[in-house]
Amino acid sequence: MTTQVLARKWRPKSFSELTGQEHVVKALTNALDQQRLHHAYLFTGTRGVGKTTVARILAKALNCEQGITSTPCGKCAACLEIDSGRFVDLLELDAASNTGIDNMREVLDNAQYLPTSGRFKVYIIDEVHMLSTKAFNSMLKTLEEPPEHVKFILATTDPQKIPVTVLSRCLQFNLKQIPEPLIQAHLARVLHDEGIAGEVHALQRIARAARGSMRDALSLLDQAIAYSGGRVEDEMVRNMLGAIDQDYLYAILDALAAKDGVRLMAVAESMEARSLEFEVALQDLGALLHRIALAQIVPDAIGEDMLERERIFDLAGKFDPEDVQLLYQISVHGREEIGLAPDEFSGFSMTLIRMLAFMPAGARREAVKQAVETVPVAANSAPLPEKTAPAGKDASVFDWVAMAGELGLSGMTKMLAQHCALKHFDGETIRFSVPPEHKHLMEKSYQDRLRAAVCEFFGRSVQIDFSIGEGVTPARIERDQKQERQLEAVASIEQDPVVRNLVDNFDAKLIESSIKPI
Repeated sequence: MTTQVLARKWRPKSFSELTGQEHVVKALTNALDQQRLHHAYLFTGTRGVGKTTVARILAKALNCEQGITSTPCGKCAACLEIDSGRFVDLLELDAASNTGIDNMREVLDNAQYLPTSGRFKVYIIDEVHMLSTKAFNSMLKTLEEPPEHVKFILATTDPQKIPVTVLSRCLQFNLKQIPEPLIQAHLARVLHDEGIAGEVHALQRIARAARGSMRDALSLLDQAIAYSGGRVEDEMVRNMLGAIDQDYLYAILDALAAKDGVRLMAVAESMEARSLEFEVALQDLGALLHRIALAQIVPDAIGEDMLERERIFDLAGKFDPEDVQLLYQISVHGREEIGLAPDEFSGFSMTLIRMLAFMPAGARREAVKQAVETVPVAANSAPLPEKTAPAGKDASVFDWVAMAGELGLSGMTKMLAQHCALKHFDGETIRFSVPPEHKHLMEKSYQDRLRAAVCEFFGRSVQIDFSIGEGVTPARIERDQKQERQLEAVASIEQDPVVRNLVDNFDAKLIESSIKPI
């Protein structure tokens, strides 16, 4: 007996089984139900997203013995023969290996004859952009005046190479890359139906490695089942993929956060020693920065079961949101330019050097720290009884703004501390309020870590309570100080004599968004 590969075994046989292409399914379903049929369809999209699968389902919908329908029965002779690739009135042509005029003439000559057993003759031409110019010109006449019994279904990964004269005669649908959560859910269903155990993180890694292609995901799952001996485990999948180990990417970001150029280049050299693909590394680095940005701005979007969740939130606390946006842009541009570099390693390392050079974190955070230390105590402080003063600390006041920056916190615990406003302190109890928009930071684990850090700071046990409410937080003070410094910088530029001369005499305009405080 032979075992059918998962990518073929689990290929959708109806529109309802398709994953992630609801916009295409809805349009085709409505057209079929209303009998509004076009003579030529064009499906575009990257590999493995379902272009030829949709084409075959459409062929069944057009030729099902129960009539033209959006829900072909899957049981009649036409449906069964199309599923098995034996339907005489369905011709699938791979344009990548049949590019010439002679091949296309043979197809078009055959198209003039009536179907043998079906309702329509259906021609599926895959990778149609590979056809020669003469072959396209030959096809054009048939597309202009198609026989009523013929339907053309074209598929391509590169629609820009198709002549506009052909594009204008086709009904075009763009199939999207399938999101990772949908791929992961589908893989979980496949494993369940196959009776094979699998770990959530293993499926997440496969879904990520598939890069939006369900076919690639199922092929990788097949490989994982064979590699792991029947159980899909995370560690085995990591070893199997042998792709860009995420540890390298975290090491890069850790080095950038520390502004450690030596460590940064050491990571790049380690990656070169393993012969990793640097273009893929930049793509994965951009994806990681996207997740970090989500953790900072929309933390609820980071699911509890996401891979390396804690590490993502830890990095989210090491970078300012604007720094993450800058690093993301540099990684995207670096990926676009890597083909122009002398070699991939120099292109990759230059991108990292650019990130390091444009990272203002060191100087800016030092300035922020100094500003926080000089902020008026009355803004967010309370009397501290002398008996409760920690050794070596000022016993006159409890300055939460300064203290929050001295606790050595990181990740989401640091973010919680930055968004806590001191409401009460009596020497034994501290009460904090957290603004409603940051209530997601009040997870028990973050609260416990902050309590432990404060107690360690004092050198004894202190009761700490949290509630939802408004107040002056360290983050708010830092934001106000940034805004004030920005206003001062703009005013300084506006009052500069050279700038005033340009504005007054040459009608120059000052672009305030380009001004940054030093």
